[in-house]
Amino acid sequence: MSQMTKEINAITGTIIGVSGKLIVYALVILLLVEGMTRGYAFGHEVFYATAIDPEPGITYSLTIPEGQDAAETAKVLKDVGLIRNEYALRIQMWFYDYEAYPGTYQLSTAMTSKEILQVLNVKPESENDAKASSETEETLGKEEESEDENGL
Repeated sequence: MSQMTKEINAITGTIIGVSGKLIVYALVILLLVEGMTRGYAFGHEVFYATAIDPEPGITYSLTIPEGQDAAETAKVLKDVGLIRNEYALRIQMWFYDYEAYPGTYQLSTAMTSKEILQVLNVKPESENDAKASSETEETLGKEEESEDENGL
């Protein structure tokens, strides 16, 4: 090979090497920007969630069966259209220490995910609980009457 060919090959190799590094750097920067954007959006959904629809929204009757875990509950809420991101809801459940108790709930698309979790976190009163509660109140009422009669 001539001296001219060696110089052309050296210059071409340098250009290709620099171009390859620039492409790799551009991809890394693109991935970082995309990661930061998605990370911000996810964090915003976790800590400042907005409702799917404005008031009055669409109301759904949702039944959570006994034994359904947080992941299944989040998936159902996402499938129905009450939340945007099931993973954000799962993190909210963990972070705010919420549980989804079994029962039937009236939920609206005008509710934020945190409002939905607040509703699901209240254990619904079953018929047995209501009967036990009323019996306890009756018993307490009778005890108070007997104390009044005995002068206590």
